[in-house]
Amino acid sequence: AEYMGEPAQQGPCHFIFVEGRHIMHTFRKFPAQHDDFIHDVAYDFYGKRLATCSSDQKIKVWDRNSKGNWVCSSEWQAHSGAVWKVAWAHPEFGQVLASCSFDRTVCIWEEKDTGNQNSEKASQWTLKATLADSRDSVSDIKFAPQHLGFKLATCSADGTVRIYEATDVMNLSSWPLMEEFESHKAGSNAISWNPSRYEPPMVVIGSNDSVAKVWEYNEQYRRWQVSVELVGHEDCIHDVAWAPNMGRTYHLIATASKDKTVRIWKLILTTGARKYEAQELSVLHQHKAEVWRVEWNITGTVLSSSGDDGTVRLWRSNFQGQWGCVSVIAADAEDEGMQDG
Repeated sequence: AEYMGEPAQQGPCHFIFVEGRHIMHTFRKFPAQHDDFIHDVAYDFYGKRLATCSSDQKIKVWDRNSKGNWVCSSEWQAHSGAVWKVAWAHPEFGQVLASCSFDRTVCIWEEKDTGNQNSEKASQWTLKATLADSRDSVSDIKFAPQHLGFKLATCSADGTVRIYEATDVMNLSSWPLMEEFESHKAGSNAISWNPSRYEPPMVVIGSNDSVAKVWEYNEQYRRWQVSVELVGHEDCIHDVAWAPNMGRTYHLIATASKDKTVRIWKLILTTGARKYEAQELSVLHQHKAEVWRVEWNITGTVLSSSGDDGTVRLWRSNFQGQWGCVSVIAADAEDEGMQDG
């Protein structure tokens, strides 16, 4: 099952499972116990753990027990400002979390056993590194795909993208800054990696200037260059998501904006000169307020979006390539109140 949808408000959390060919709704509600707004919820690689972060400056880690209930296993004061995002590293590198904050820092956390298996806190999270290169609030963080190594990309309100790498996976206190470039003068809000291992490193970045840019690492010149711009939104872009490529000859990218729309873009590699062209596949207008988050399922066939209208919407393409809403889940609805498209 692939988990989709991320709550962005204080109070009970709502979770959606997408399984097989059919949409199946399973709600798990529990008190988040944060003292302020929740800004991000991130599942680990296996979907059995999740981390939440909030304006209360705390991170909480939750584990799913044998009864299917979510139990808070750890919580700690992580930053001196609101915590915007949390991200799990691939389990190959251990139990590692990254967090970014309004306090202009990125923190790397590692879970270690306490040795007391009889205690409720059989493990604890320790701060391994603080990355303080940003001149403004750090908006988003994403670990690179596993095949690129133990790298972390960050984007900030100062418009700069920074890429760090743990050169020694056994020593997580060392995260040298490997690359740095200005992505947008208006500030960067979100970043997403191209997950494909058969192409050069690529990221898409959304910003306050209503334009998302696809950047590609040029091995010959050893620098990041703009590959293509995604132009169409009428207001700032809150989130971007690069779809997993399961055998397609093109890429799909989703963007979420303050203009109340979700847009799906198609990236095609032209023959001859290695250059990408972007095509706006679909503009999805059903949200009644600004859209904050988009996320693909593991096969890149179903897209979820959530917005200030209090709904999570699931989108899927039909056999004609037309994208439509297949399900709507309202944050304040009971199971019988959910609507299927």
